[in-house]
Amino acid sequence: MAVCYWNTWKKFVQEGTLDPERINNRIAESWYRCKKRDVNPYLRKGQHILPVEKLLAHRERHKDFLNIAERHVKKMEPVFQEAGMMALLIDPCGHVLSVSGNRKTIFEAQKINFVEGVCWTEERVGTNAIGTTLETGEAVMVNGPEHFSVASHQWSCAAAPVYDSQRNLVGVMDLTCPYTESHPFMLAMVSSLAYTVEQEIVRMAKSRHERFIQKAVELSDQYGDRLLVITDEEGKAVAASRPLRKKMPDYFGRTIEEMTSQTDTIVNQSIPLPSSREKIGTCFFLSENKNLSGTLLQKEKFVFRGVTGISRSFQETLRKARIASLSDTTCFITGETGTGKELVARAIHENSSRKNGPFIAVNCGAVPKELMESEFFGYADGAFTGAKRGGHKGKFEQAHGGTLFLDEVAELPSAMQTALLRVLQERKVVPVGSAKEVSVDVRIIAATHKDLPKLVKEGKFREDLFYRLYVFPVRLPALRERKEDLPALIQYISRKKNQDVEIPPAVMKKMQDYHWPGNIRELMNVIENVRLLAVAGEEEAERYVDEYVSGETGLNGMEKQVTTLNPREAIERDMILEALKHTKGNAAAAAKMLDIPRSTFYRKLRKYGL
Repeated sequence: MAVCYWNTWKKFVQEGTLDPERINNRIAESWYRCKKRDVNPYLRKGQHILPVEKLLAHRERHKDFLNIAERHVKKMEPVFQEAGMMALLIDPCGHVLSVSGNRKTIFEAQKINFVEGVCWTEERVGTNAIGTTLETGEAVMVNGPEHFSVASHQWSCAAAPVYDSQRNLVGVMDLTCPYTESHPFMLAMVSSLAYTVEQEIVRMAKSRHERFIQKAVELSDQYGDRLLVITDEEGKAVAASRPLRKKMPDYFGRTIEEMTSQTDTIVNQSIPLPSSREKIGTCFFLSENKNLSGTLLQKEKFVFRGVTGISRSFQETLRKARIASLSDTTCFITGETGTGKELVARAIHENSSRKNGPFIAVNCGAVPKELMESEFFGYADGAFTGAKRGGHKGKFEQAHGGTLFLDEVAELPSAMQTALLRVLQERKVVPVGSAKEVSVDVRIIAATHKDLPKLVKEGKFREDLFYRLYVFPVRLPALRERKEDLPALIQYISRKKNQDVEIPPAVMKKMQDYHWPGNIRELMNVIENVRLLAVAGEEEAERYVDEYVSGETGLNGMEKQVTTLNPREAIERDMILEALKHTKGNAAAAAKMLDIPRSTFYRKLRKYGL
């Protein structure tokens, strides 16, 4: 079997071909990920090891997991010694926090830098039980030449993830031994150990939460005359003062956003409740806001630079945006392409306590994969060839004290999802080429037009990152869901471009009957065409809109027209495009260049879907 796998590995590394019948599907998928990430298959030892001080900091950060897991590993020590195995405890980022077990095995592992502090992810050392478990979220066993890099070809390892009660990954447990001494029960053993540790972590968290609730109730009773609510680390209310309980009897388990929206109150002050370890909750002092309507937005209280309109669907969006602006809660905006997600994100920022800080927007789908790390986290002086002198601040540092808007977050590659999760957890970034962590204070607003829960189920987006981002959702309705806002939107768009576009009632009716798959972005294009046609008279504009909404122009119409053009029409269309290019889109100048009457030129624009 080893020779078979070794030949399969060699052929894949050298030729990029793989016979799926010769290798486990999970291993094959991992190999392809490694190939895509340009992992070195000839790597002979781990390259990325934490300095002692950073290792100690990681151990302190994950000490609950370590304390519980090490206690259970110690019980199995005689078994590991006899079987020639070593046991490793790994944090969610792939750093080895603890190594114990058979001394001879540990000594041999040191030769490939498989030691405490090393980062043992797929991205760093290729397919391996630890890294592949981090990628898949499942227990994995990898034997000998199934490993992608030669460093691990002489080893067998089995790993299993450990989750908390909220299904957040808290660590990975791994058993490793020389390939020649591989044990078929290793996977079952490490899975059993991980499950035992997981159950104890859940019990400990439950007990800690119960004690926290008891203390929160005692604290809330001390402020009997004030509106006070205490939320746990998940943002759910666990205790409230008597006046607030009277206003909202069913407060328990609600978020602060829900409570303020349903009791017409605002947050006056928020105080984190730390324990000896970390923040375990938040105490919110509220105050009455009698001028605030529970359903409609008051302009003096919430400024929105776009069109508020009259549709119920968009009024609900603005209501949620106003609630989001009351705190630093991570916000997640969903909506189809072209609905104005960035505009709403800016409104949340500009009405929040961070309004005087920067608003940094980044399209996650537009950043090249190879530049993503430096774009987000920055880089140090001399980090790579061509780097700016003095280094460069990444988006997180640029947004310090303000808001970072992550548009199209679903486009983030797997490696960047892992890195982003780490930053969201620790609120620290490490610039490329630097060993120094930089603390960042940013409010995150993420957005996508894709079905993110579906991507999570398909394994294309990390579940733990999803729950970090999908805290307070705000949905933007498609334009077809708010057609009553069309007149106001058209007026706003035309004024923004210093244009005076009049839409006849008959034309407006046809526009409201259209389904607008491209949303507001498509509407802007149509308005621009109507403006150009206005010089040819109202009839021309009405005819254009009629043809557009009936599918004779637009996306479907253009596809149909382009595929049915005869040679003469194709040449004519190319000439028009070239003229528009030379005149920078000025239709009148392009018509003059081609010596074509403007009314005829506009008809040809419609004909060719331009």
